[in-house]
Order: sequence, then structure tokens, then C-alpha cells
Amino acid sequence: MPAPPPEDIFPFERLPAECRLHVLSFLDEEDKCRCALVCLSWSRLVRSRRLWREADYRRRPGPPARRGLLVSGGEFRRWRTWVRRYTRHLVWRRAGLRRLRASFDLADRRHGWAALLGRLLDSVHCRDLRVLDLDWTFTLLEPLDLSHQDRITKVDQVSSFQALLSRLTRTCPRISQVVLPFDWSVRSVSLLTRFQRLRVLELRSFWVFRGVAPAALQTLAAALPDLRSLTLQVLVPLGSLGVTYSLESRSLEFLDVSPSRGLVWSRFRLPALLELRARRAVRGVTLDRRARLRIQSRWPCLDRVLRDGAPRLQVLNGERLSPTWGDRGDQGDGRLGAVLDQCCYCPDHLDSWLW
Repeated sequence: MPAPPPEDIFPFERLPAECRLHVLSFLDEEDKCRCALVCLSWSRLVRSRRLWREADYRRRPGPPARRGLLVSGGEFRRWRTWVRRYTRHLVWRRAGLRRLRASFDLADRRHGWAALLGRLLDSVHCRDLRVLDLDWTFTLLEPLDLSHQDRITKVDQVSSFQALLSRLTRTCPRISQVVLPFDWSVRSVSLLTRFQRLRVLELRSFWVFRGVAPAALQTLAAALPDLRSLTLQVLVPLGSLGVTYSLESRSLEFLDVSPSRGLVWSRFRLPALLELRARRAVRGVTLDRRARLRIQSRWPCLDRVLRDGAPRLQVLNGERLSPTWGDRGDQGDGRLGAVLDQCCYCPDHLDSWLW
């Protein structure tokens, strides 16, 4: 095949280094490694830490993994080897991490996942880490032999998580987005509030039998001055029926509590809130009318909570509200009442003995 004329060859080498790095940044990690084999010039370019901004341990060779997937011992060992080689690769490349995504049971000392993440944070440049998506309660792939899991307790998991979170507060102060299970202990709340640049926060349920103290939720939201988006999965235990929660934040614009169960609000102070997502979950518990009304009488209507505490609200459960919805006695076009029937726990919107 004849060589193309000179004018048909893209002059990649003549581009400034900034432009070449920008072009290579669109490649995945395997393609970047292939580019490093082209020539010495490209090899030096690929070594730039600016091309290694993400550590994604959820990406793995072969079919995508899912939570709770059990694999053979051989496949697990191959995946574990890949994880360790991937970590060494990031260290050797002197990665400048912006995003960290992982799913490891940090209390599993047999495989040392907590130590592996600790070595990674100590060996790469992570001062500019922005996104932390970490499930510290389970390992993405588990071998069929789970006998060692019997020795791992919830206390061990929380302890290992708090140790890693404490390390992150010192090494990664610029984190702005966090997604993780949360135990809502006093120490965990205190550690999370140290990330003063947080803008997006998604907290999932850690243990269904452990409730969330109303003061913990209030403290967390009030202590994050730049928080814009908050997603909560709070599973209120049956023993905490009747407990209500309040939320205060001057910056919060988006609140999603639809993954929660039994989360009842008594007060909002959210002057910037624009969108709320919430739903009422059936508890599957039968109560007689007197007991039900005695509990519900403590709960204010969500309509009043929103009118008093979220005056700028525009969207509720995907429904755009009337501009005058906040006026006293104004039910708008009726859409607000229909939405409240789906998410409010007060006696006016919940008339069922089955929770």
C-alpha cells in the first residue's frame, strides 16, 4: 500500500504537550499503555501523572461483576492478582488521582484490602482527589470459600472504615463528592464533616438494625457549608417508630430521601432547596387504629414542613409545583396534594393500618 501524502498525516508530534496530553486523556488505561509502546516520545508523555487520574477497582477483566457474586477460587485469585498489579501500576505511573472507586470489605485482614488502599494513598499524588465512591462493606468478588467471613464483625468493619476515613481527611482534603455506606456513629459523622468542600454526598444504609440519631443527621448537614446535593438511605428500625428528623443547610439544592424507609420530617430549614424526592414505604406491620393515631399525632404534615422550611422548592418527586404553591391555603393545581399522598406519613395522607 503506498504511503499517504505528507499533507494527509496529522502532525501529532508538533502539537504542544498540553494538547497531546488532552488527546490521550480520552483513552482508557489499556490503550494508554499501548501508546507507551509506540516510541520513546510517547512513552515519556504517557508517564505524566495527569493521564492517570482515576483508580477504578470496580473495573475488571471479563464480564462486569455485581454485588454478591460468588466465583471459583481460581477466578478470585486471578482477580486479586489483577488488583495488586493494578495498584503497582498506578504507583509506578505516579498517578495524580482525581477519582477513586472501589468495593472492598476493609475488615478482611486475610486479603488486606485496607492495607492495599493505604499503600495506594501513601504512594500516589492524591491531594487533588475529588470523587470517592467506596463500598467498604463487601468485596466485589468473593470466593466460594467464605469460612473466613464468619470472623468479620460489624465492629471490625466500622473500625477499619473510620481508620481509612481519618487517613483521607489528612491526605485528600479537596474531596467534593462522596458515595459510601455510612454507620452514623459520632466519630464517623465527625470525620465526614472535615471534608469542608463536599458538594455531593450520597450515604447508603450500613446496618438495618442500627438507627440514625436525629442529632447526627442535623449535625452533618449543618457542618458542610458547600453541600449542594444530598441522597440518603436511612432505614428507621421499627423500635424507633415515632422519631422525627430535622434538616438545616443554607446551601442544599437537591435532596433525595426516596431510598429511605420510615424517615419522617418535623422541620426543614433549607432556603436554597429546589428539588425534593421522597416516598412513603410500607412497613408491613399491622397496628390498631388507636396505636397508629397515637404515633401519627406526633408527625407534622410534610406540606407544612415544606411551606415553612423550603420556600424556593420547585420540583417534588418529579412534579413541577405551581409558582404560588407556598402561599397559605393555596393547593395549586392539585398536583401537590397528589404527590403528598405518596410520601407524607401524617394522618391526613396515610389512612392505613398496614405500615
